[in-house]
Amino acid sequence: MIPRSLYNLSALTFVAIATNQLHGSLPSNLGRALPRLETFYVGGNRLAGPIPASLSNASGLANLDFGYNNFGGSVPTDLGRLGGLLWLNFEGNQLGAGDASGLDFLTSLSNCTKLQVLDFDSNSFEGELPNSIANLSTQLSMLILGGNHIRGTVPDGIGNLASLTVLRMENNFLAGSITESVGRLQDLQLLSLSGNQLSGSIPFSLGNLSRLNDLHLGKNDIEGGIPSSLGRCINLQFLDLSDNKLDGAIPARVIGIPSLSVFLSFARNSLLGHLPAEVGKLKNLGELDISGNRLSGEIPEALGDCESMEYLHMQNNKFEGAIPSSLQKLKGIQYLDLSRNNLSGQIPEYLGGSLHSLWHLNLSFNNLEGAVPQEGVFRNVTAISAGGNAKLCGGVPELRLPECPVTTSKTKPSNRVTKIVIPIVCTLAALALLSCMCFISYGLRRPRKTPLPAPSLLEEPYMKISYRELRKATDGFSSKNLIGEGRFGLVYRGTLDASGSVVAIKVLKLRNHGASATFMAECEALSHIRHRNLIKILTCCSSVDSAGNDFKALVYEFMPNGSLEEWLHPDPGEQHPSKVLNILQRLDISIDVASALDYLHHQCQAPVAHCDLKPSNVLLDHELTAHVGDFGLAKVLLEDRNSKIQTSSVAIKGSVGYVPPEYGMGGDVSTRGDVYSYGILLLEMFTGRRPTDEAFNDGSCLHDLARMVYPERTMEIIDPRSLLIGDEEMVSDGRQRSIMSSRMEQCLVSVIGIGLSCSVAQPNARLEMRDVAMKLHAIRARLLRGDT
Repeated sequence: MIPRSLYNLSALTFVAIATNQLHGSLPSNLGRALPRLETFYVGGNRLAGPIPASLSNASGLANLDFGYNNFGGSVPTDLGRLGGLLWLNFEGNQLGAGDASGLDFLTSLSNCTKLQVLDFDSNSFEGELPNSIANLSTQLSMLILGGNHIRGTVPDGIGNLASLTVLRMENNFLAGSITESVGRLQDLQLLSLSGNQLSGSIPFSLGNLSRLNDLHLGKNDIEGGIPSSLGRCINLQFLDLSDNKLDGAIPARVIGIPSLSVFLSFARNSLLGHLPAEVGKLKNLGELDISGNRLSGEIPEALGDCESMEYLHMQNNKFEGAIPSSLQKLKGIQYLDLSRNNLSGQIPEYLGGSLHSLWHLNLSFNNLEGAVPQEGVFRNVTAISAGGNAKLCGGVPELRLPECPVTTSKTKPSNRVTKIVIPIVCTLAALALLSCMCFISYGLRRPRKTPLPAPSLLEEPYMKISYRELRKATDGFSSKNLIGEGRFGLVYRGTLDASGSVVAIKVLKLRNHGASATFMAECEALSHIRHRNLIKILTCCSSVDSAGNDFKALVYEFMPNGSLEEWLHPDPGEQHPSKVLNILQRLDISIDVASALDYLHHQCQAPVAHCDLKPSNVLLDHELTAHVGDFGLAKVLLEDRNSKIQTSSVAIKGSVGYVPPEYGMGGDVSTRGDVYSYGILLLEMFTGRRPTDEAFNDGSCLHDLARMVYPERTMEIIDPRSLLIGDEEMVSDGRQRSIMSSRMEQCLVSVIGIGLSCSVAQPNARLEMRDVAMKLHAIRARLLRGDT
């Protein structure tokens, strides 16, 4: 709490205690206790209660920041008496809930003639936006009121606020047309009206906004064509017109704005015609989304001139012809979706060759034919989709496409060649058959001295290793090399003599019931799967120890950063400041784990259910890339692929807190169970709370906690250690801090939403892991781009 003694310092003019963990409320006499106050920054805490009306007694107040707390109630209209007010920020609270007159304070602020920033984004304000907003200070530079429940229309008088550089009204219930007067805001750099119920057409006057950098009009009911006047917005970097009812052709003048560098989307409208060749002028654009329209014709060769393109969405259109060769010039492309068009011809080899950054490629449901490449992105079946092309063949085996026909020479061999070749082939075949018969006969007569060891489960030529070598590698299985312990085994750090490699050695506790079964299960599972986000098994050992007892061990690659468990819940006595995961690192790890599960569930020859996903089974390498390990409970699901079920889960224990509810009732093992565990893991990663926390002893659970606050109060449960992207984001400028906070909050709300969708009680209602991975990639991209 804020010490009460602070309010005894009546001469205080500057208070900045933002971004801490302060709680409690502000005293009602705050303004009378600190009458000389000029700056009051308490944003980014956990303060609650009302905004003190007495603040109006501190007549010299210029800067007020209450952002990202839990303040509720109404905003005092007395704040209008602060004639010198410059900055007023209420973002990220619970103000205005249930109060239809909650926006009345805006009328009083017309007396604050020096006001430059007014931000009440992400609250619960209701009612209609008053026309008096047009009477606010002509010096107002930023007006931010998105993420509320505000109704009404955008007032015609908004054009009077001539100094506006930022106008954000997104995610409300605003209706009616966008007023032409917006075109009078000559200094406007960001205009966001997305996520409302706006109708009518896009005002032609928006073309007057020559300084505009960002235009967000997506997710409305806007009709008509895209006005060519937008082409006059020569500084535009971000343009989103997606999810409307726009029709007609894409104006060449608009799609050719050279300044567009971050994002351009016309997705999910009813646009017609060809994609103009002027798209090639977008040399600095990072992402283009024209999906979900009725665009036709061939993909223009000029698209290859967009040399900075990283994300390209063209799915669900009517494009035809071949995939142009010019796309091989997109060296930085990471995400390419051309699915559900009428494209024909072969898949270009360059898609698997020269585009080294490509991690997602969707070519499904076209008319493509011929061999699927096997290099680059095509090696990873989790990264590509090619279904719905009946004439495709070849590719990696996991795609399950028919083999390509062997091309034969059209020229018949001469009789002379035939007479020579046929006898030779027949002779060789006879010799081979005779050799096989001799070998089989010898094998049947030869007595077997020892049973086949478990390593035969590993189909590749793994290196052989003995008990003695493992004992030496771990200094006699010394406790100083013990790095982990589970129900079925001890994990040691070891150094192999032969190669000098540092490895992790899991020694099975064979006296524990089920340990041998886990050894066989892990060998079986890991012998069939290969993925960058799965722990790599190097070899295994099935022998006897120095006392003559059975000995079984698995040898893995060593993960120097330990398990995710150690990072999320470090020992308080050993916690080191550097052992903290920021928001971006947590996102990356969650994507890694999702990618691993997507591979196990959808890309293996038979689906694999991990059955024991939890933080201690997620291991981190030197770059904090996540690798899912411990397949001791894994199940290869050999039944109908669509059912994703193999056997009863009565014997499947998993780990408390992560086991799906259907397993506890004797339900069948399925990949849906892993999805539940992943959802709990995701919630744990971003809240910092274990599902076994004592707070849940009352019968509630982590899912229930998240569901109660989602989405409006999500930030209440977020682990505060995650609230930084990196040192480069540690900015003191108030405007930048506000923008950064907004970006992170949107990201975190989306992630918690995914965690909830994965951990619902009904198995069939859970997301598929391939969809989870896609959603998380998109969230990460939005966070880094900084779009809203």
